[in-house]
Formats: sequence, C-alpha cells, structure tokens
Amino acid sequence: MAKGEKAETVVATNRKAFHDYRFEERYEAGIALQGTEVKAMREGRVNLRDSFARVDGNEVILHNCHIMPYSHGNIMNHDPLRPRKLLLHRKQINKLMGRTQQKGLTLVALRIYFNPAGKAKIEIGLGKGKHEWDRREDIKDREGRREVQRAMKTSKR
Repeated sequence: MAKGEKAETVVATNRKAFHDYRFEERYEAGIALQGTEVKAMREGRVNLRDSFARVDGNEVILHNCHIMPYSHGNIMNHDPLRPRKLLLHRKQINKLMGRTQQKGLTLVALRIYFNPAGKAKIEIGLGKGKHEWDRREDIKDREGRREVQRAMKTSKR
C-alpha cells in the first residue's frame, strides 16, 4: 500500500452464509443509512447473520440486518431492524431481478465495510443453498488441505 493510502475497514462479515450457500456472483452496493446508523457501524455494532436482500419493484432492499442503536444517540435513534435500500446501478438491479426469480437463487449479505473514501458499502452475493452432502464435501476438502499443510510443514523440518 502506498503512503497516505487507506485500506477498507471491514465492520462485519456473515460467516454463516459461506457455510449455507455457494455463491455464483458478488456485487458491491452502497447503503442508504441514517446518521446514527453510520456512527453505530463505526463502533462495529452490526450483525449480518440472517440478513438477505430482495428486489422489490425497481429497488433492492436489505432485510434483517441488525444495526444496534448508537450508544450516544438520543430519541432520534434508528430502528435496529428497519429495511434499508441498497444503491445499485439500474442494469445490475434488472439482472438481479431476473436471476432471483430463478428457483433456488437468493441474495445474501456477505460483509459490510467502509471503503477507503469512508463510504459504507455492502457486499451481497447471489447464492444457491447447499445441501447437507455439499457441506460434508466441503468439510472433507478442508480437512484434506489441513493434513497436506501439516505434512508439508513437518517435512520441512
């Protein structure tokens, strides 16, 4: 990284989503937030566990994203579970509208972060749910890779 260049700051990730879904495409979107939501996000008070996005009409809405109320907020604090509008290009929305109508494809929130310019962004993935046997295969592959790494590490000594 060059001098004076900032990195993106990850606020929250949805680790359960990678366990439950296989992702075909990923999109970066802006989020329409209120002032206290941004401050709460900077404190890291976000939970993406069951959050998903849905195409409603001509816009994409994020549901079940829990942003805790700002600790120093007043009576104007936000509702923690309110639906939030995602900011995408029209072509992306049209493409997502067609893809989500296919059987089994879902828009899932993967992570929320602040980009180097300080804007709140969300990464959403177009995923298909895994079956139980898919999960077992993933676990076997992961264990196999660990064993190979362990064998290579011991052989270097």
